[in-house]
Amino acid sequence: MRLSRGVPLVAAALVAAAVTWPVPAGAAAGAAGHCVRQERVRVPGAEFQQSACLPDLTTAGLAGTPYTDTADQAGLTARATRTPSGVPGVQIDGYFPDSSHFNATHGWKHDAQFVIRLPDHWNGGLVVTGAPGTRKQYATDKAISDQVLARGYAYAATDKGNSGADFYRDGTRPGDAIAEWNARTTQLTRAAKRAVAQRYGHAPRRTYMTGISNGGYLTRWQLENHPELYDGGVDWEGALWTADGPNLLTSLPAAVGHILGSADDEDLYAVGFARGSEFLWPYHEKAYWGVTQKIYRAEFDPGYDTGCPGPSAGSTAEEILAPCASDAAYDYASRPASVHRAVERVALTGRIGRPLITLHGDLDALLPKAADSDVYARMIDASGRGGMHRYYTIQGGTHVDGLYDTYPDRLRPILPCYRSAFDALVSWVERGTEPPADRTVGRTAGEDVVNSCDVGGTTAGR
Repeated sequence: MRLSRGVPLVAAALVAAAVTWPVPAGAAAGAAGHCVRQERVRVPGAEFQQSACLPDLTTAGLAGTPYTDTADQAGLTARATRTPSGVPGVQIDGYFPDSSHFNATHGWKHDAQFVIRLPDHWNGGLVVTGAPGTRKQYATDKAISDQVLARGYAYAATDKGNSGADFYRDGTRPGDAIAEWNARTTQLTRAAKRAVAQRYGHAPRRTYMTGISNGGYLTRWQLENHPELYDGGVDWEGALWTADGPNLLTSLPAAVGHILGSADDEDLYAVGFARGSEFLWPYHEKAYWGVTQKIYRAEFDPGYDTGCPGPSAGSTAEEILAPCASDAAYDYASRPASVHRAVERVALTGRIGRPLITLHGDLDALLPKAADSDVYARMIDASGRGGMHRYYTIQGGTHVDGLYDTYPDRLRPILPCYRSAFDALVSWVERGTEPPADRTVGRTAGEDVVNSCDVGGTTAGR
């Protein structure tokens, strides 16, 4: 992990540059009233920041402007998802000191980028997230930012300090790049709390951590390691890393073998893939399985000799995506202790220190729930923290909601269930109303599954 020449995670005095961005064309006349205290807000520790007073901080108002990136949100939400709009406030974009340069957003070519949104009508809360997958700071604007801003929360998101299919090249030791994800999330949370205090005159009364996929992993890790920073979290299909498995390196080799014909359906079921998810496998063979196995193996086990192209310096996209027999043969259990130690540095324990709600689709074909959230729920129970956890299985849910548009008769988006879960978390934390017991959330006849869900509406449990 490289936090740039030993610069501390939050160096309050460091703001190398702070400028004001223009508002979108045609909005200037209405923006003046949204600039209260803008000039006073400086993000502690930021090397560079730019601020703008905007008439609408949601994607409805930001699409086509530099203040969001709709391309990086592709596939995460169903096409008919309804989102709110009309949330005026201040947006701050910038970056913390870092020595890597994967993120080219705004032409900065600088990692550790962040976005902070401060609505004019604030409810006293803050929501923090990190990018899913290998995406960047605007990836969950539609899935998370829009809704929480409409509820009055301040919002902060990080690119995790490295992004893209080359993220594993960051750092000096195996595991450094992912360790940086956690450090950058902690860094942003602390800085955002102080920026909020500058903007509104006092620190947030409640702070919630949340995220999708790798953002869900960040949520789990933060509630385990920095519960003092948060009041609770919602984990949407978070990735699971454990030193002895299961993890992505114990399930994905079989998936790669399935692509090559060296593994059959039973091999995938044996490592956790759900029966009934087979119709999703061809898409995942092309888009996820091969490249995901390669880049995480390169992150934790760079010494593994694949004898085949990529990922390495100069690899083409085709080489990185191409399935390889040695990747299919990868046996995490037999790899050297140094590999397991690298994973252990970022591993989860289940020892959460704040209330957590987990959502996982029963048709997830990238992070199968049997090898992920089912295991994490047992880890939480084993640590004696089960009373702080609720786990909802979303029937027909898969890893990315965009696939619903291809299979509307077989899938349901998780986003509306996530919104319901977030409301349940707030009621739990702020009013003491405990959410329903662990259960499976199913479809009901006539339900608009794209925009409605009640995590308390069905039965079943773990």
